[in-house]
Amino acid sequence: MSSEKALSRFHQPIAVPGRRLMHSIPLSFVKKKVIGGGGRATNHEVPLIPFIDFLLCIVCFLLASFSASGELPIDKNVKLPNAENVMDMTEAPMVAVTGVQILVDGTPAGNTRAIEEANRLQRIDELFNVLKNKRELWKQINPGKEFPGVVVLQVDRKVQALVVKSVFQTAAFAGYPNVSFMVGRMGK
Repeated sequence: MSSEKALSRFHQPIAVPGRRLMHSIPLSFVKKKVIGGGGRATNHEVPLIPFIDFLLCIVCFLLASFSASGELPIDKNVKLPNAENVMDMTEAPMVAVTGVQILVDGTPAGNTRAIEEANRLQRIDELFNVLKNKRELWKQINPGKEFPGVVVLQVDRKVQALVVKSVFQTAAFAGYPNVSFMVGRMGK
């Protein structure tokens, strides 16, 4: 009879297909993943290749943006004239004159419209006050040293000569007799 039971077990009909997770095979790691008990390995290695790529990109960016000659970023609205005989930049207040605005180190310090409307040479009071304050601050920071009196003018090539003369004269009145013009370097 036992042999008949054994034979009947092999002759059972095929079961209806359905969802089964092979209960008869002990796949404990699959059961853990299914019920959400799968853990991460505790010993991970640091991915060095992406890290090195990232550092290389940072270094290349810094080298490309570094300037050994002390060049300053130029206002995008200003088109500088070109010159053959040029010198490297010096540390001094930067006075930018665009079509309608005067900026000292990026902060507004006057307007060119008043000069153009008056059609005469005049002192620009806002510019004068800003430059005078910068000169006094320099003297407080550097006591006992002689003030160099250097200012750099960054003038758009389409600005009227009367405006340039007024800015130049205002800088001289404010105690900056050494006025330099920022220009583009001509190719040789």
